[in-house]
Amino acid sequence: MFDIGFSELLVIGVVALVVIGPERLPKVARTAGLLLGRMQRYAAQVKAEVDREMKLEELHKLQDQFRQADATARHVILEEKQGIEQQVQALGESVHAEPGHVPPAPDKSPSLTETPAAPGEKQV
Repeated sequence: MFDIGFSELLVIGVVALVVIGPERLPKVARTAGLLLGRMQRYAAQVKAEVDREMKLEELHKLQDQFRQADATARHVILEEKQGIEQQVQALGESVHAEPGHVPPAPDKSPSLTETPAAPGEKQV
């Protein structure tokens, strides 16, 4: 992150030893370590919160896409339903428009089990 090498850290340590003094240096180093840990935890929390917000935003976008797809599907289904209803209505009207259409009577040919009537007998 800061791209600090070992030699730079050594110089910082010597300067801190001279400025702070050998008695207070361990306490300052401990405090600096605690502050650094808090800062890292805070940065991790902020990063996690940003990630959650991004995921939440993605979920909202996905939810909007599903709602749009649902609305489109409902619209298409409604149009198809109306088209089918119109076809059924037109078919019903065409059936009712024809005069009483009666199917032709079955053929009265003698069956194989019946014997032909003799001349002068009535057929049943």
